[in-house]
This record gives sequence, structure tokens and C-alpha cells, in this order.
Amino acid sequence: MTEIIRHDLIIVGSGLAGLRAAVEAALVSKGKLDIAVISKLQINRSHSVCAEGGTAAVLYPNEGDSLWLHAWDTIKGSDFLADQDVVVRFVKECPKQIYQLEHWGMPWSRREDGRIAQRRFGGHSFPRATFAADKTGFFEMQTLWGVLQRFDNITFYPEWFVTSLLIENGEYKGMTAIDMYNGTFHVFVSKAAIWAAGGGLRMYGFTTYSLSATGDGFAIPYRAGLPLKDMEFVQFHPTGLIPTGILISEAARGEGGYLRNNKGERFMEKYAPDFMELAPRDVVSRSMMTEIREGRGFEGPYGLQYVLLDLTHLGREKILDRLPLIREVSIKFAGVDPIEEPLPVRPVAHYPMGGVSTDIECATDAVGLWAAGEVTSISLHGANRLGTNSTAECLVFGAIAGKNAALYAMDKYDFPEPPMEMVEAEEKRIFDELLGRETGEDPYEIRRELRITMDENFHVFRNGEDMKKGLKKIRELKERFNKVVVEDKQRVYNSDLIYTLELENMLDTAEVIAVGALAREESRGAHYRFDFPKRDDKKFLKHTLVYRGADGPIIKYSPVTILYWKPVERKY
Repeated sequence: MTEIIRHDLIIVGSGLAGLRAAVEAALVSKGKLDIAVISKLQINRSHSVCAEGGTAAVLYPNEGDSLWLHAWDTIKGSDFLADQDVVVRFVKECPKQIYQLEHWGMPWSRREDGRIAQRRFGGHSFPRATFAADKTGFFEMQTLWGVLQRFDNITFYPEWFVTSLLIENGEYKGMTAIDMYNGTFHVFVSKAAIWAAGGGLRMYGFTTYSLSATGDGFAIPYRAGLPLKDMEFVQFHPTGLIPTGILISEAARGEGGYLRNNKGERFMEKYAPDFMELAPRDVVSRSMMTEIREGRGFEGPYGLQYVLLDLTHLGREKILDRLPLIREVSIKFAGVDPIEEPLPVRPVAHYPMGGVSTDIECATDAVGLWAAGEVTSISLHGANRLGTNSTAECLVFGAIAGKNAALYAMDKYDFPEPPMEMVEAEEKRIFDELLGRETGEDPYEIRRELRITMDENFHVFRNGEDMKKGLKKIRELKERFNKVVVEDKQRVYNSDLIYTLELENMLDTAEVIAVGALAREESRGAHYRFDFPKRDDKKFLKHTLVYRGADGPIIKYSPVTILYWKPVERKY
């Protein structure tokens, strides 16, 4: 008999959004709710610790900045696909989250006068990246974890892998999960839930993401019937370290770093003469790839051509004070000290602008289920995200989701009844069909081929023929996955089984990215097509919604909320 575990409120994900939601829910409920946080990792190992550069907020309007300017920069950066009501609410809430974290003990970097320091980031008109050296996400996570130690009504489930959401007749009924420690299968039931499972682009080979960021947060709700919005928009961060893909934070350019080609030129003056290296990420990434395609890059290992990020002129003292992690990572993983010589970098798969569709209150299409953080598309980032808006999004909408879900759970008397036929089907799928298969396809070979496919066909520059070829390959890999074999048959810490379940999630996410990209016959933000090089507001000023159908993905569209600014040409 499958064990059923009940809590009033369950939060899936222990990154910035999940922890912020847990804090808010605990505060709102004043200890009255039994809250659980489920994570497939140790609680402080979520990918949010890798966020380096900062968190956006307008802290000093008396110095020329304003909330409306932050909103305009975000909407312009999104190539006008962001919902403007969401953006305005977001920028108003950002400063409150910065000061709240400070009151909870966040060690923000400081100006000489003691006030919180801020620096420039790409696409922002003013310095509004609030930071803690270049380890912002790590310190934000530690701060929230410290706050959670005050509450005794929160239960943590580290190293539990959620395999499915139980949604019946449009209502959230629970979820299934594997206790990775001993391999047992369980059902979780709650009055309300928050999906903060994170995103991830490990379906790409050259990516900034941790090995654990495999798109589970997208694929599991998608298979449960929830739509994924705007998944074709994949952000490529300009500066992935060669050859690993490890992120070299935009803080490096925010502190004054230069990009140079093999002629030593600061080539961004050709592409964004006003913003230079601090143009939005889609603009900088396309500029770098143009330099490489036209022969002005350097030859690198594994065919990874690159340009240079030059920090040498910043000086030793500034690099050690503001960019210590970048220096440490560069020495350890590339053998280059940025104090002494430039770093080899190229655009790297970094962030999905899309995700699980929610409304402005973080509610999903399933009654009783909210979502927050990178896993969602609340339509804040549109077609291109500005740096430092992501950690701010996790804090702002993590708090909103935590409050709304807690209030809902407090008003709900009964627990829902889990649909046991769904539970039994899921258990059979994993343990009888997948783990029980004796011969078949190698999941690691499928994973390798998937990453090559995504890198080659869904990169910075795209075209219809390549994407058709890529989508065909993804579907072939999905067919092969149906015959995949898990060699390790044990239950205890079966990483082989977990990796295989993650592969399934990567394949589903990759297919959604591919179908959305192929259908969007224009260039907007991070989605640039050689065969459709212009933005087409007449046909494609709309959000893509992808639903799972019996015969594959089904595409629908929804309007963009435009309240204040109409689309204009983006110039930097």
C-alpha cells in the first residue's frame, strides 16, 4: 500500500522562490499551517546559489532612477512581449524585498558611505543591480535558510524526487515522489501547493546550469495538463567560460569589462554604440556570434570558438573586491587569472524566459496550485530577460505565491482525495516498466545526442530547416526513450533511475522549445531566425501556449497585456 503523506501546504523546490514562499507562508499563517518543502537536492544546494551578479531594484530615485524607468527597461528588453501589468507590479515590489532581506541579515555590498551598493547590468539605464560581491544568490539563499530556522511548523524533505503532479478535473489533488534515500514511492497530499521547482537547460551541452537543472519543473506540470508559455525564448548568456560553460557573471561587464575579438577590437561599438558591453544579453550574444561567424573569433577546444572578456584594466584590488568568485572559477576551470590576462568566453544556454503559465497572482490553471520563480512564465521577461531581474522575480513572486497559497490553505477544511488510479499508473510506469526492463536503449547515449541536437539547431541563430531537423531528432530520441533500460536495479540511492527520469523531462522540455520556435516565424528577443529576421508585431505580438496532446504538443496563443508602452524598434 502506497504511503500517503499529508501537509496543509506543500512547496516543491528549495531555491530562492521556494524558500521565499516558505517564509511568507509561515509568516502569514502565524504557525497555523503545517508546511512542507520538498527538494531533490540538499536544501542549500539548489541552483539559485549559482546566481552571481545581483538583484534588481530601484533604491535611489533621488539619483535619477525611477520605478517607471525600471519598468520601461524591462519591457523594452523583453522586445515588448512582457505583460506590462506584471512588470509594473514587479518593479514596485523589488525595493521592498531588498530591504526585507537586509533586515533579515543579508550581507549586501556597501558604498563608502555605508548605503547598499549597486552596479550597472545589461539593458538597465541605471545601476540597480544590488549585490553581495559576485555571490549574491548564495548569500540570499543562506539568509532565507536562516530565517526558516525560526519556525517549527515546516518539514523539509531533502533528496525526494517528485515524479508527477496529480491534477484531476482542473483541480490539484497532490503529487507522487520517490524518497531517494531508500527508493520508496509515496503520495503527497495538501490543501494547496506551490510549484517552485526551477527550470534548467541541461538538454543543451554548453550551458551554465548545474547538473541537477534538467527541466523537471517544466515537464512534470506539462504532462499533468498545464500549459507551458513562451518556451521558444531561450536566453544565451554572452559569457560562458571556455570549455566548461560555467557562468562568468554579467557583473564582470557591469564593473567595466571589455569584449574583444581576435583583432583586439572592442567590437560592441559596432552593434550597440550607446550601451556597448552592457546592451541586453540577446544583443550581445548575437554580436559575439556574428564576430565568430565572420572569422574574428579564436579557435577553442571541442570546436568552441570564442572571443575574449578583458578585465585586466580593472586592476587587482577591484577584481578581488567585486569579482572574487569569477577569479577563482577562471583559475580553477580555465587556468586563466583575469588579473593577468583576458578570459575565453562564448554565448552559453543560460535561462528559459518561458515556463508554467500563471496569472499575476501566481495561480496556475489548476485550482489549488500556485507557481513561482524560474519555472513560471508570469510574462515578466517576455522574449528576453534583463540581468538581475531573475533573482528579484524569485523574491517578489515567491512572496506573493506564499501568501496566496497560505491564505487558500487556511480557508480549506478538507484534504483532497488523491486519484489512486493515477498513483498506481505512475508507480507501475517507474518500477515495473522502466526499472523492470532488462534490455534496451542506453539513456546516457540518448542524453548525449539530445545535447548535440539542441546546441546545433536551437542556438543563438536559428532557421526553419535546422529546427525541423532538430525536432525530428528529438522525436526520434523520445521514441528510443520508450525502450530505455536502467542498468542499476537497486532501490537505495539509485542515481541511474533518477538520471533516466530526468532525461524524460529534458526530452519533453526540448520538444516544447522546438515546436514553439518552429511556429514563431519572426525574430524577437532571444529568438532570432535567419529565415524570418524581422519582428512581426502583426502576427506574433502574442504568447505561445503549448499543451500536451494525445498525439504531441498542441500550440495555442494568448494576447500580451499592453497598458503603457506600444512596441517600438529596440536600439542600444
